[in-house]
Amino acid sequence: MGSLDEGWPEPVVCVQSLSDSGELSIPDRYIKPQPERPSLSVLNDMDIPIIDFNGLVTSPEATMKQISKACREWGFFQLVNHGVRTDLVDGVRETWREFFHEPMEVKQKYANSPKTYEGFGSRLGTEKGAILDWSDYYYLHYRPPCNTKWPDQPPSLSLLRAISTQTCPLTRLELGVDLSFLVSSGAKWPSYPVSKSVDSNVRKMNHMVLSNAIYKSVEHRVVVNPNKERVSLAYFYNPKSDMLIQPISELVTSKKPALYLPMTFEEYRRFIRTKGPQGKFQVESLKSPR
Repeated sequence: MGSLDEGWPEPVVCVQSLSDSGELSIPDRYIKPQPERPSLSVLNDMDIPIIDFNGLVTSPEATMKQISKACREWGFFQLVNHGVRTDLVDGVRETWREFFHEPMEVKQKYANSPKTYEGFGSRLGTEKGAILDWSDYYYLHYRPPCNTKWPDQPPSLSLLRAISTQTCPLTRLELGVDLSFLVSSGAKWPSYPVSKSVDSNVRKMNHMVLSNAIYKSVEHRVVVNPNKERVSLAYFYNPKSDMLIQPISELVTSKKPALYLPMTFEEYRRFIRTKGPQGKFQVESLKSPR
C-alpha cells in the first residue's frame, strides 16, 4: 500500500497534456474495468427535481419535504434562487478554465503531493498501479484558509474567493435540513438541459453511516465528452478530521443494530488518498460483522 508520507509511486502526468498530445491510445492506468464503465443509455424524459431556495423561508416545511423526496428518489437536486449571481458563477468557471490552459510550469508551481489534497493534481491514490480518473483538478480549503495555495495566475482567480464566501453558507444551511435520500435509479444516464442552478448531491460515507443505512448514497459520475473539455466546480462541507462517524444512537435498536463500525473522517480521507475513488466500496468495508 502506498504511503502518504512518500512520493507518488509513478510519474504524475497531466491529463490535459495527454489529451493535447494527439495520442490516439489511452494509457492503461486510465482504463476502467468493464463493470465500472458508464452506460451510454440516456433518458431524456426524466426531470431532475428543482428546489426553490426561497422556500426554506416562505414555506420551510413543504420545501423540506420536497428536498427529502428528491433525495430519496434521486440523491441530488437542482437549487434555484440561491442568491449566487450567475455572472459570478460563469466568471469563476471561465477563470479556472484559463488556469488549466496556463503553461505546465505555471501549474506545477502549485502541484500537490500525497501528503495533502491541496493544489494542482492529476491523481488520487498512492497505490502503485491504481486506476486513475481522466481529469486534472485543483483542490483548495475554504476553512481554514491557505493563501499560499491560491494561484496568482490568472489574476482573476480572486473571483473564487468571492464565490466561496457566498456558496459555503448556503451549503451549511442546506446540510441543516433533514435530508432522506437515495434509491438507485439503475444504469441509466438522465439528461437535462443546462441551467443556471446549483446541483446538490449527498455524500456517500457521512449520511449513509450516520443514518444506519436509512439514507442511501448516490453513485454519480461525469462521462468524458470526446469533443470538448469540461470544467466542474464542486464544494464540500466536511466534519472535523477527528470526528467519529458512526450510526446515530437514536437510529440503533435491537431490531436494527448498528450496521457500520466507527471511523474518523480522517481515516475515511486517508482511504481515498491511498486507494483513490472507490465508489461505495469503502462504505461497504465499514459494515459490522454482526
